[in-house]
Amino acid sequence: MKAVFKTDRGRIRQHNEDSGGIFINRDGQHLCVVADGMGGHRAGDVASSMAIKHLEEMWKDSSGIETASHAEDWLRNSIPHINQVVFQHSQQHAECEGMGTTVVAAIVTPLFSTVLNIGDSRCYILNDTGFQQLTEDHTLVNELVRTGQISREDAEHHPRKNVILRALGTEQEIKMDIRTIMFEEGDVLLLCSDGLSNKVSTDEMVSILKNTENLEEKATTLINLANNHGGEDNITLVILQFDVGDDWGGDSC
Repeated sequence: MKAVFKTDRGRIRQHNEDSGGIFINRDGQHLCVVADGMGGHRAGDVASSMAIKHLEEMWKDSSGIETASHAEDWLRNSIPHINQVVFQHSQQHAECEGMGTTVVAAIVTPLFSTVLNIGDSRCYILNDTGFQQLTEDHTLVNELVRTGQISREDAEHHPRKNVILRALGTEQEIKMDIRTIMFEEGDVLLLCSDGLSNKVSTDEMVSILKNTENLEEKATTLINLANNHGGEDNITLVILQFDVGDDWGGDSC
């Protein structure tokens, strides 16, 4: 697997409240994560960095994930623990009250990828059947679209577009979406915060992911495009590509 992680403050924000990374466990399997923090003065970066730090530590100590069920169980067991850590920190530190973070993560093996989502950071897949968003935004506007109260066109410019219905660390209990897909030779996964998805169209994403640049260059091009379109938010992404001949030895990142 080839993979790249990149984050950028954007053009407007004073601080980068996004976090993320690509982590490898004892069996050489990959966990890729993007987290977009929120709440309080610089508390967003506390929430996102705490979530990523604990996910990294737990993943690096893990092994024996051989099936999709194993991957899904690992996420179902790990995320509530991390949610409690972030929530308790917000309760114990007044400056962090109300903080939380979105999380989109993918456990990637040679046979499948298991994707977790909380909030409005996204995971897309580019494969033989086209380009598809694998996650569903946990936002007020998306709920209005889902229930037929507004159109997708109206949603693009809705004044409450950024109202998030789920976030890690904001409550004692956490709800998450988990799904497993086949991940095959030539497939590409894109994980990103809304600083990218709000500024770069799906057509632009596809065009960049399909071009002849290497992954590092593609990541830079995507971030530059988001900044050229305004860059009002932090921009974070992970791109993963399953290449023919991958040995999954864990050193290609």
